[in-house]
Order: sequence, then structure tokens, then C-alpha cells
Amino acid sequence: MKLCIAEKPSVAGEIAKILGANNRKDGYWEGNGYWVSYTFGHLCSLKEPHDYKPGDKSWDMYSLPIVPKVFGIKLIQNKGVEKQFNTIKKLVAECEEIINCGDAGQEGELIQRWVMQHAEYKVPVKRLWISSLTEEAIKAGFNKLVDAKEFDSLFQAGECRAISDWLFGINATRLFTMKYGKNKQVLSVGRVQTPTLAMIVQRYHEILNFVPQTYFELKTNYREAIFSYSKGKLEDEAKAQKLLEEIKDQPLLIAKVSIKEGKEFPPNLFDLTSLQIEANNKLSLSAENTLGIVQSLYEKKVVTYPRVDTVFLPNDMYPKIQKMLEGLIDYKALVAPLLGKKIAKSKKVFNDNKVTDHHAIVPTGVIANNITGLEKDVYDLITRRFIAAFYPECKVSNTTIDATIDKHAFKATGKQILEAGWRVVFDKVEKAKEEKESEKDEEKILPLFDEGESGPHQPLVDKKKTSAPKEYTEATLLRAMETAGKAVEDDELKALMKDNGIGRPSTRANIIETLFKRTYIEKKGKKLLPTEIGINLIGCIQNPTLKSPELTGLWEKKLRQIESGEFSAPQFIKEMEELVGSMVNEVLFNKAPIVEQKPLICPKCKKGNVVKGKTAFGCSDWKTGCNFRIPFEVLSNDEAVKLLVNNGKVTLRGKVYLLEEIIRQ
Repeated sequence: MKLCIAEKPSVAGEIAKILGANNRKDGYWEGNGYWVSYTFGHLCSLKEPHDYKPGDKSWDMYSLPIVPKVFGIKLIQNKGVEKQFNTIKKLVAECEEIINCGDAGQEGELIQRWVMQHAEYKVPVKRLWISSLTEEAIKAGFNKLVDAKEFDSLFQAGECRAISDWLFGINATRLFTMKYGKNKQVLSVGRVQTPTLAMIVQRYHEILNFVPQTYFELKTNYREAIFSYSKGKLEDEAKAQKLLEEIKDQPLLIAKVSIKEGKEFPPNLFDLTSLQIEANNKLSLSAENTLGIVQSLYEKKVVTYPRVDTVFLPNDMYPKIQKMLEGLIDYKALVAPLLGKKIAKSKKVFNDNKVTDHHAIVPTGVIANNITGLEKDVYDLITRRFIAAFYPECKVSNTTIDATIDKHAFKATGKQILEAGWRVVFDKVEKAKEEKESEKDEEKILPLFDEGESGPHQPLVDKKKTSAPKEYTEATLLRAMETAGKAVEDDELKALMKDNGIGRPSTRANIIETLFKRTYIEKKGKKLLPTEIGINLIGCIQNPTLKSPELTGLWEKKLRQIESGEFSAPQFIKEMEELVGSMVNEVLFNKAPIVEQKPLICPKCKKGNVVKGKTAFGCSDWKTGCNFRIPFEVLSNDEAVKLLVNNGKVTLRGKVYLLEEIIRQ
């Protein structure tokens, strides 16, 4: 028998039906030479500190850092988990081959591998790798199963992520809680959540400390068009008023009319982050809610795999587009103009070089008759974006009017849509919003002007103040996480920076939710604000490394390089262990050297004081015969030596140093 292990019962049921395994058992399906079983998310986790060393169940900051020599996994303590795992373990022991049918991503690979490892599998393993759960996709996937070894680097990256989060989270949380936590308050610190919180706190301080600057804009109204002074903002009000006096009685002369036709391409297809941003902006959905909804749509077969970070499709999907569009029966009116002729093929949609394991999120073409409520809204966002991708460009007319008033240059700009193109895919509310935003940006449709015409105008000086940065919303925070805190507007530059973003598309929603659960941030309307606890926590963390979005982004890049086989997993773990060790030393032992504090009495002769020499700590009475000595290769940190002398022992980097043993040496 071949054993298929899916990540959820619902997915296992779909696979079983297609394979002909129709006999339902307790925890699996059977039939046609297959067993089809399932996990339900993580059944296994990394062991906890006390699993390695019972004494580490109690928190002691001087026992840090906790760094297991070899990381192990264990079964999550839950009766349902234990029952299902025992079912899988029994099937693993009796099968001839395992087919890993977990979600086709890093987390899915990790979940399945840990279960198989804990079940002590000894048979060959194949991998099912699919981007949708349609019958066609599942059948095609089973026809091209691959050796699981081809995904070893994906598993290594997932395991490195889990281990690094464990190392950082366990040690940093215990360290900062014991050092700074008041009234036994736990201060949760994480490799990714803390830099994310730091961005929110930094923005809070930028707004709090912002001092607005006054400036002036010289404008004039001519034939219902607003012309602005070409030299821009004026800091001196007197100068602005002087210019106003100079031009108010002089006619405005139209010097040049420039009309340039341009094209606006359809918006990119969705990756998970851009979908979460759109859903937050348009539907006020949190990132976590959006992920849950699109995951449900995926499991209902109506959209493709959601946990992706590309906005492109592979070229081999092009022949399938017509059929996918035909399946969108609720969008007949929008799809009709595309059918019956050759579907457009654009490099902005199809690009093999920018597609790895999965492609952009698109509708599958399966009739969406089993979705309700917010699922329909999110499905609508995905489907309209998909349809629009195959429409013609929007043709626009960009108009620039150059004018002079008494030799002072003024300018007006405007935009006119000549052919709507892809814009017809989006509803009237969308169009109204775009027009409103366009007016705000002073890109109104301008009246017709003739070069050389002249006439009176109505000038004014507009007094304004510079604005503070805006508080983060979930949409803007997701974008900041994607670009490691750097403000980037250009889509191509955003794509280049994705490798250095904070977290992965599939984890960012959970990171934000974790900050809410820890009460480090709160929401007011759409604004994300840090709480007093969150502000104080970031204030406690002095080392910029621990709260740096850029450095966290570099760690993320290394995890991706592990996934692609370009970086060593052991080297990554070693670097994280070194970081954790240096963090502990810095936080615990950042006080003044002991030679500058109250003298330490020598624990051996009880007469002299402990002093710091060039190569060791020793007794100040060494000339009279006291040979107490602690070489730097044993302990080189002042605070550690102080703790050792005062308490009789100290634990550093997991090693226990006993004063009695050092005295006997």
C-alpha cells in the first residue's frame, strides 16, 4: 500500500476521492492500493528547554543562553494529536511508499517531514507538488510525483527558521523578562516580531516628536484651472506676499501647451502580501483574516495556492487561460470581450524567471458556487485583477500647461482618459474613488487652452504646514515588512527587495496578530499604535541589531538561500547561536568593570581583593603568596567573575562554573 499524508482532512478527502480510496476508516481513507491520511497542521514541535535539561524549566537569566547541542522534536501534547499521529505511525510502519501531500511550501514541508521523522519512516518518499486543488491539478500532480529528496533544502530552510526563532525567542524572552519585567510580566521578544514592533514604535516617536514647518504656496486660478508657481514651496511669507503683489494685476499668458499620450498598464496579479494590502484598503480586513479567507477559497478549489510571493504566471499556463476565463460565469460581461480572439500575452503577466515553486494567486476557473460573505469579496478582488490582466492598456492624455505672469513661471497639469482599457473591469465605486484621488493630486481634466492666449486670474498665497508621518495601517505595515522598513514606491524595486523583507508572506499576518495578542500594539480605526508596554519593551532593547528590520531582512535572505542550496544550514544556525550568546553577554554584563566597583574580597585568602590583570583575574596579595587566579580563557567577563565570587557559582553559555573547583586548582 502507498500512504498519502495531506495537511488537512478536507484535502485528504479530495485526494482519496480522486485516487479511488473510498473506504473511510478512523483517521484515513483506504482503497485502490492507497491509504490517505492527514495531519491537521503541526503535530510535532521543537522540544522545550526542560526536555533537554529539567532544571531549565525554571527561568534563570544566568543560565542563559540555552543552546541545545542537537535540536529534537516531540509530539504536541493533545489527545486528538496523539491519536492521529499513532494512526499515521501505524500506517508508516506497514506501507511500501509515502507520498508527501502537504501544502506545497516551506511550512507544509516542515510539518510533514517532522511527522515522518517522529514516526521513524524507513520507506521511499515521493512529493506531490501542486498549485491548486482542482481535480485536474491533483491528477496532473500524481502523474509527475518527484523524489522527496529534491525538497531537502526546502525542509532545511523551514527547520532553520524554526530553530532560529526558538533560539532567539526562548533566550531573549527569558533574558529581558528577568532583567526588565516588572511584577513578573513576561516580555516576549522574537527574531521577527521585535523588529516589526520597533518600526511601529519608531513611527510613533517620529510623530510625537514632529515639529511642523510652515511654508507657503503661490497659486492662481485661471479659467477654473489651478496654476502653481514653478519654483515650488516658499519658506518666507514676506517673499510670497511680494510675489503676489507683483503678479496680481498682470495678465496670465499661456506660453506652451504640451499634450502627451501615454499608457497605463493593468495592475499586477496578486501575491499574498499585495492581496492582504488590497483587502485591508478596500475591505478593512486584517492580514490574518485575509489569509484565512484566501486559504479557504484555495481549499474550495476556486483560487490557486495563496502563500506566494510572486505576481507572475509561468509561460506554460498561457494555453490554459482561455478555459479559466470561460469558467468565470459570474463575470460573463467582463470576460466576453476577451473570448473569441487571441488572449493577450504580456511579459508583465508571464515570466518564467520570476516564478519558482508557485505562481501568482488567480482564480482556477472552477465555478464559485460554494462561497459566501467576505469570501465573495476577496474572490472578487482576485478575479477582477486576473481578468484585467488580459485587457488592453488604458490610454491617457497627460497635459502640461506652461504659463507666465510678469516673467514668473507657473504650471498646471492634468490627465484625461482617452480609452479606458482595463479600467472597465473595476466597478463604478472604484472609478469614483480614483477620480477623487486624481482631483486631490490636482490631475484634473483641464479646459482647452491656446498658446498665446492671455487674461486675468485670481492669485492667492496658501499657508501650509508640513505633515508628520502617518501611523501605520496593516496595509502600510505589510508593505514596510516586505521592504524591511524602507519606503519604496516603485514596483520593480519592491520586487527586488522581497528577498530581504521581514518574514515571509505566509508568516507576516501571524506576526502582526502576535503583537496584538501580546498587547504590544493596538488598533484605533485603521491605525496601528504601540501600547505603553510595547514602547517600554523597545526602550529596554539597547542593541540596534535585535530590532533592526534591515538585519532581520538579511537573515530572511539567508533562509531563502538555504532553500535554494546557496547557503549552509549549519552555518546559519551557528550565526544565530553566536548572536544569542553576544546578546546575553551584552544585556547581563554591561555594567562597569568590577575594579571600579566595591572591592571583591579574595575568596581564598580572605585578605586581598580580586583584581583584573592582563591575562587573568587574581588576588592583590599574590606577592605574599595567595595564588587565587581565574585565567581569561576560563572567564573574561567582569560581571561573571563578580557573580562567581559572591554566589559560589555562575552559569555562562550553558556551562556551570564552581568557585570551589577554581580555588582548588
